[in-house]
Amino acid sequence: MAFDCDLFVIGGGSGGVRAARMAAAAGARVQLAEESRMGGTCVIRGCVPKKLMVFASAFRELPGEARAYGWEIADGRFDWPAFRTALHTELDRLEAVYRRLLDGSGVKIHDARARLAGPHEVELADGSRISAKHILIATGGHPERPDLPGARHGMVSDDVFGMEELPARMLIVGGGFIACEMACILQGLGVEVTQFYRGAQILRGFDDEARGLVAEAMRAHGINLRLGANVVALGPAGSLGDGMEAPQSETALSPHQPPASGPYAVRSTTGELCEVDAVLFATGRRPNTAGLGLEDLGVKLGRKGEIVVDQYSQTAVPSVYAIGDVTDRVNLTPVAIREGMAFVRTVFEGVPTPVDHELIPSAVFTQPELGTIGLTEEAAREQEPVEVYATSFRPMRTAFAGSDARVLMKLIVSQATRRVLGCHIVAPEAGEMIQLAAIAVKMGATKEDFDRTVAVHPTMAEELVTMRSPVRKG
Repeated sequence: MAFDCDLFVIGGGSGGVRAARMAAAAGARVQLAEESRMGGTCVIRGCVPKKLMVFASAFRELPGEARAYGWEIADGRFDWPAFRTALHTELDRLEAVYRRLLDGSGVKIHDARARLAGPHEVELADGSRISAKHILIATGGHPERPDLPGARHGMVSDDVFGMEELPARMLIVGGGFIACEMACILQGLGVEVTQFYRGAQILRGFDDEARGLVAEAMRAHGINLRLGANVVALGPAGSLGDGMEAPQSETALSPHQPPASGPYAVRSTTGELCEVDAVLFATGRRPNTAGLGLEDLGVKLGRKGEIVVDQYSQTAVPSVYAIGDVTDRVNLTPVAIREGMAFVRTVFEGVPTPVDHELIPSAVFTQPELGTIGLTEEAAREQEPVEVYATSFRPMRTAFAGSDARVLMKLIVSQATRRVLGCHIVAPEAGEMIQLAAIAVKMGATKEDFDRTVAVHPTMAEELVTMRSPVRKG
């Protein structure tokens, strides 16, 4: 059978674009459809604008620090509209870069929604159909609003980058990395931030000691972090009096539905009633699989709507593959890119390449940052006897300026093999440090390999190679 193309990619995010370009470089005829903006969540609504906001928020403390070092410098005022204009100019530039890369690779772009019409056929929004030997789904995910009364009044992470003005008071609901990052960013930009998290500690799944230090730092920066608390109801200010029944639950809300203007009344599970100017729900994400025609075709979906794939990213329909957040495996941009590369190696280069999801480094861009790779202390102890090497101290730069802020360097070591099973860093620029430490951990470095490495002095990271005695064993 003659096909219109060898590969049709649905989704123009980082993973889909990388797979399309690599397949085209391998000689395939490639087409790609994207219903929104090229670049996907990471470039347009996630990693990139978030990191630029992280940079912006960090300047708040620099004037005071500079004065401690002898500089005559006054506190400034943050101009959100000016920053937002520059931010969106940069996002427009990056989207244009993605388009140029696809054009330069010979990939045909469709600015339209696409769905599967058959195992080898895609239907665009205008009704036209395109046949393809292989179909790759890379549609990513979207933030969810919780199912609770008044949820329509709250924002999700996509909405933050388009705010007309910064609210004076914001409630952030959630305890994952998006919630914590946004709390630190917005507090740094001058917003009075309260954060509700229903659990006992933020950043579930990360090392307990590391996430505990992050929580302490967030509180020290002025974030009102409320653990064991959640939202019961949300409504316009004055609408949630003691005698008022909560509105009916609202479901199936669009993640892109803009909230109405505040202020809002919020009732918590602890019985308190507070007033804020904006609410941000960072309570989870779901794969973008609705309306793609997957189940009719026989593509299996998981409990959250994620596409079920094998180690080669292949679905139950042999001609259909899926990568990235839509599979809900490891939801990180570099992982989606790696999955796209492995897909091309497998399908178009004839080299079956399973996806490697072992020992993936990651960073949480709170203030300070949390960088991590490998097992947490808790997970490692369940697996085998370990030694824990850890140190916490006041870093030279901020200690000189009178700050009590502390950092953490931590290694989890197997007693049997001496391999470093996990590395956890809480410090400014921890994301930069963990990237380099991850190379050693991925290579199987032992504690003695770390010990043989000469320290770079004076740095924070030198502590990773100078810890000689374990603080805990077991």
